[in-house]
Amino acid sequence: MNTAATAKPRLTTSAMIASIAAEGQRVRAAPFGKALVEHAADRPEIVGMTADLAKYTDLHLFAQAYPERFHQMGMAEQLLLAAAGGMAKEGLVPFATTYAVFGTRRAYDFIHQVIAEENLNVKMCFALPGLTTGYGPSHQATEDLAMMRGIPGLTIVDPCDALDIEQAVPQIAAHPGPVYMRLLRGNVPLVLDEYDYKFELGKAKLLRDGKDVLVIASGFMTMRALEVADQLRADNVDVAVLHVPTIKPLDDATILAQVKRLDRVVVVAENHSVIGGLGEATASLLLRSGVAPTFRQIALPDAFLDAGALPTLHDRYGISTDVMARRIRSWL
Repeated sequence: MNTAATAKPRLTTSAMIASIAAEGQRVRAAPFGKALVEHAADRPEIVGMTADLAKYTDLHLFAQAYPERFHQMGMAEQLLLAAAGGMAKEGLVPFATTYAVFGTRRAYDFIHQVIAEENLNVKMCFALPGLTTGYGPSHQATEDLAMMRGIPGLTIVDPCDALDIEQAVPQIAAHPGPVYMRLLRGNVPLVLDEYDYKFELGKAKLLRDGKDVLVIASGFMTMRALEVADQLRADNVDVAVLHVPTIKPLDDATILAQVKRLDRVVVVAENHSVIGGLGEATASLLLRSGVAPTFRQIALPDAFLDAGALPTLHDRYGISTDVMARRIRSWL
């Protein structure tokens, strides 16, 4: 056997910041920036703000379209969010972007005290959530949901793909009060259009049904769950996928209805630490409701993750399609 011919190609440094889209997968470029530009055309109160990262959060498209409504705050996340709160007090609707690590860790007190306590109409759209960059713990926001879920009154959205983002933008703009959305940027996969899907703030959606396993997922892990369902179908394993794009408030009724409906292994899959995210929120809901299925989690470990190529890290930490499929097979 020629091992050189079958070995995986050596990944380059560029793989640390690679798109989460697989080779040949359908993508849409900058869905957030384009959707915001389109929606803001009839909403002059919408302003765009960033902390020196417009190009890397796709907000540069808004800046080009509405330069008089764009505010570059520099590398000062606390100032960014404090100013966003002030603008919201004056009746504007700020969309503030940065990387999730910088926005949540450095400016948490400003989100909590300036924005959330006063229920201000600020939309925080923060990029590089979870393990979507290989640049190590300084850039990997693996605990952002745990931090943000603890803030009273904050709505949290974790979209799966380009369609989810495009449809979420006008809904979070219309929602009264603060919103935190995990942002996928650049060339974002497009998968949900094949499932007659429409984003509804606060609602979970069953994308496909199945009698053996129920995967409850958010973010791009919903895309991975759909891929796993296709893989396991070859083994006669029938996998249902419930997409939960709104992490808070959680759609308790839909989750409980799906868990109760059939005797299935329930797997929560998320691009977040095993601590404090969708998995723990779901487990708490089931326990409080007296529902006790066979329950498993696919999530990132409670650890500082390595730097490296994204495909390698997704395999290492169990959120790649192949590793997910193997783990679900083992649980059956």
